[in-house]
Amino acid sequence: DALEHISFTARPGETTAIIGSTGCGKSTLLNLIPRFYDVTEGSVTIDGVDVREMTQAQLHDELGYVPQKGVLFSGTITSNLKFGGDHITDADAAQAAEIAQATEFISAKPEGFDSPIAQGGSNVSGGQKQRLCIARALAVEPDILLMDEATSALDPISTSKIEDLIADLKQNYTIVIVTHNMQQATRVSDKCAFFLLGQLIEFGDTTQLFSMPRDKRTEDYISGRFG
Repeated sequence: DALEHISFTARPGETTAIIGSTGCGKSTLLNLIPRFYDVTEGSVTIDGVDVREMTQAQLHDELGYVPQKGVLFSGTITSNLKFGGDHITDADAAQAAEIAQATEFISAKPEGFDSPIAQGGSNVSGGQKQRLCIARALAVEPDILLMDEATSALDPISTSKIEDLIADLKQNYTIVIVTHNMQQATRVSDKCAFFLLGQLIEFGDTTQLFSMPRDKRTEDYISGRFG
């Protein structure tokens, strides 16, 4: 009931941004892909296969999810990076940390990957926490990376580093991000979808959508008339 008339495709090698005001359905859509919510009508597909026909194990292998408020668990850096499954090895965790550009700050800690993490990640910075959350998502070796407001709690310097990381990651992953920050959408995405009240108003190349929107409602939103 929250979404209707939604139809677009996210492709490998591209970053797709979903923008829109609070309550427009952005995060709801993102949560339908891994079946955190279930689709009631229509379909969400991965490589042409309806997610309802995929097992949770298959979805787990396909998807990496970075939530809006990344949470780390009490334990070590390694145990957090391997949280996605028993099949994740120490080498997998180290490789994921390298891809997420987290190795430098991990190596600077006296105990390296064995460094303790407090519940919630209260003993690491916001940027470090987010990199570890991204690394944890990458450790399952997904094809698709879903990021829900992944930089909303970060300072501008940390945000810039995560955006640079997204630009690097899209070479090997299909990336879908939800963001309230329209400037961020223009910086990191190739395609952009504008949602309003649960409907997809416009979808297309990010440059085109922001420079020559086809729908007046899109123009009003990106120009700050509402939202």
